[in-house]
Amino acid sequence: MEKETSRVEAFSDGVFAIALTLLILGIKVPDLGNFGTSASLYKTLINLWPSYFAFILSFLAVLIMWINHHGFFKYLRKINTAFLFANGFLLLAVTFINYPTAVLARYFETPAFNIASAFYCGSMLLISVAYNLLWFSSAYKRRLVKDEISDELIIKIRNAYWFGFFIYLAAFIVSFFLPFAGLMICISLWVFWTLLDYDKKKFKN
Repeated sequence: MEKETSRVEAFSDGVFAIALTLLILGIKVPDLGNFGTSASLYKTLINLWPSYFAFILSFLAVLIMWINHHGFFKYLRKINTAFLFANGFLLLAVTFINYPTAVLARYFETPAFNIASAFYCGSMLLISVAYNLLWFSSAYKRRLVKDEISDELIIKIRNAYWFGFFIYLAAFIVSFFLPFAGLMICISLWVFWTLLDYDKKKFKN
């Protein structure tokens, strides 16, 4: 069973790596033709700051998702078909994030910023749903988790994922009215995921 979980984790790591790599494609090389000057290139590169911001934003988000996903497999003793489908749905959502990132960068300084922000936060909400499904498929009635993992830890992770869902939902709604605030709510949640320590009370007494 350990070999099976390793194969799934390796495949997932590859998808995460591709998703991280594709994010850079959202930053286009300025096309100034053969008559571009140093000043015009400099100005154009500076004006691309929304693309840099969106790239860094999504890179950090996907990186934190990967770290969380990597830690996820420490608790599994086996996998099943339901888990594979749930994991596939998560990977689908992760690879999709490149598109809302590009939309966010394109419309950051326009009147459509609120829709672009809501679209981005909505994508994060979808990923939160995927993580909840992944945890449910593995931890419900302790289907796939290791015997030594404590019930307290299972409940802690479940509550954290539910908390994340409602915060992302709030970010999605807020983004329609206060687009930058919606993004900041997402960022604050990523800080939460970074600081969350799952290893405390990991094992049964």
